[in-house]
Amino acid sequence: MLMPKRVKHRKQFRGTMTGKAMRGNKITFGEFGIVSQDPCWITANQIEAARIAMTRHVKRGGKVWIKVFPDHPVSAQPAETRMGKGKGALDYWVAVVKPGRVLFEIAGVPEDVAREALRLATHKLPCRCKIVSRADLEGGEA
Repeated sequence: MLMPKRVKHRKQFRGTMTGKAMRGNKITFGEFGIVSQDPCWITANQIEAARIAMTRHVKRGGKVWIKVFPDHPVSAQPAETRMGKGKGALDYWVAVVKPGRVLFEIAGVPEDVAREALRLATHKLPCRCKIVSRADLEGGEA
């Protein structure tokens, strides 16, 4: 799974996800991409599941770019634990995603194959997503 090699602070506050993505909202490497339409936390497992779904559909052809990285730690208390006793241990890592953020990009395969691969990947993600081409995002924002 994706996670940082080392972090300055082991536990973080939850933070906010207000507003639209100001950066990471353009297709920079590939020809087609997935754009988030909702704010959400995407776990490292969900990113990996989407990546596997895409690479399997294109039969390991073309190139896939992952544009988000899970660098936000989420802690959780064990099940059936009483209230109090401090903050729980680190449970998993998430990528904080705002609306308009490009999550994945793909290139080197025909358009119909790329769109189907991205469609399969969107089913693995926890937010509403839109499949866009580089030309769609050139004219304006998604």
